[in-house]
Amino acid sequence: MLPLVPNLITLARLFSVPLMVWLVLNGHFEWAFWLFVVAALTDAVDGFLARRLGIRSTVGAFLDPLADKALLVGVYVALGYGRYLPEWLVIIVVFRDIIIIGGAILYQTLTQSLKMQPLLVSKINTGAQIALAAYVLAQLGFGFDDGGVAEAGIFGVAATTIVSGFSYVYVWGRRIAGMEHDR
Repeated sequence: MLPLVPNLITLARLFSVPLMVWLVLNGHFEWAFWLFVVAALTDAVDGFLARRLGIRSTVGAFLDPLADKALLVGVYVALGYGRYLPEWLVIIVVFRDIIIIGGAILYQTLTQSLKMQPLLVSKINTGAQIALAAYVLAQLGFGFDDGGVAEAGIFGVAATTIVSGFSYVYVWGRRIAGMEHDR
């Protein structure tokens, strides 16, 4: 049972996404904020448990980034739909994830050797995306004036999202080119 615990936590995060999107779309920002914070914390908890207890799994290696992407894309699309985040940012965030998922499928198809190893810039980007979404939800839910912090966060997320997307294309492209060269 113990090896399943991190994966069950990840599944709980994944299954929280529809409720979170519904909360945002219906203006229940305080509840959305708290659910988002709990979901974001489960990302840290499941990874910690898997590493600390030495119970990493192949399923977990694929399920965790899927849950992260579903959570962030769902929240960003809902916040964009409500015009709480700029549409251009939502498009960049969603497009990057489509590129990463498509690239992973293509890489696996061509190489049969995909290992889920997030790049450092991707981890930074995920952290920035989580921080911005939590901040915007908190601002909406608790009604404080941010003094321009959200705007700075928006441009920071845009920058890390673009760099992260290009980094994956570059890394996977080089690996595939190297394989072609070795043939």
